[in-house]
Amino acid sequence: MDVDFIFKVAAIGIIVTVLHQVLVRSGREEQAMLTTLAGLVVVLLMIVNVIADLFDTVKNIFGL
Repeated sequence: MDVDFIFKVAAIGIIVTVLHQVLVRSGREEQAMLTTLAGLVVVLLMIVNVIADLFDTVKNIFGL
């Protein structure tokens, strides 16, 4: 796995965590939760793309 990918996921996690804390402390719990969910969706989409690439590679290796 590419180290850059891991750093991107970590960066998103850090940004979402900071935004979540700022929003919670300013009394915006609903926006904080939506920010966290949006961050999760972004990371999951990134992971799905990596898994799709993995499946394409496996298909090409086995000629499927």
